[in-house]
Amino acid sequence: MTTLTEGQKAPAFTGKDQNGNKIALSDYKGKKLVLYFYPEDDTPTCTDQACNLRDNFSVLKNEGITVLGVSPDDEAKHKKFEAKYKLPFTLIADPKHSIIKKYGVWGPKQMFGNKYMGLHRTTFLIDEKGVIRKIFLKPKSKQHADEILKAWKETA
Repeated sequence: MTTLTEGQKAPAFTGKDQNGNKIALSDYKGKKLVLYFYPEDDTPTCTDQACNLRDNFSVLKNEGITVLGVSPDDEAKHKKFEAKYKLPFTLIADPKHSIIKKYGVWGPKQMFGNKYMGLHRTTFLIDEKGVIRKIFLKPKSKQHADEILKAWKETA
């Protein structure tokens, strides 16, 4: 779905997290970053993905990897999602789709024969210099941390 490619500079963005704090891509310069886009808080597949990242958070952190989640949900919904599942990472609220559109993950979808516009679950691995090293167009929600760790090792 996205028109971004591996090896390209990641688009700059700013947004607000589940606590109302301003977050910018530039805050993560010098760090390995997982920027994962997901459709909606507290839905089955999105919860599986978030919990997989939560359960493997210490391993990711030990590898120097920071995790940021982005969805169209607002700050309050993110806060409830974080609390309910004890998520240890930042969730960025993007109800106006400004970050989502910069990363090209909003577009036509289809479910049960119905066509609609929505967010395409996509993950970007961004290196210390702000370059996209890997794009997962169809991340495996229940094994996502393993995919991320393997990809970082392959791109090192």
